[in-house]
Amino acid sequence: MKPALLLVVILGPLLIGTVAISAWAWNRLGSTEIGLHGWIALGLGVLATLVIGGGLMALVFYSSRHGYDERVGRRSDESEPD
Repeated sequence: MKPALLLVVILGPLLIGTVAISAWAWNRLGSTEIGLHGWIALGLGVLATLVIGGGLMALVFYSSRHGYDERVGRRSDESEPD
């Protein structure tokens, strides 16, 4: 069996199950309201996630543009003089 097909066979049912459980939980909540503290926590969580994600992506681009990625995995006796 090809690896891509195996991946679909394994992850497909997991995705379907996750969507089904999420839909069930969403319907169970009904008309539950979020208070002011809940909205503040939700907003701060989204903001923190965006800041962390953006910061990590900036570090990836910085590392790539300054050549840090090329030196990873090279043996110490192969190092270039700076």
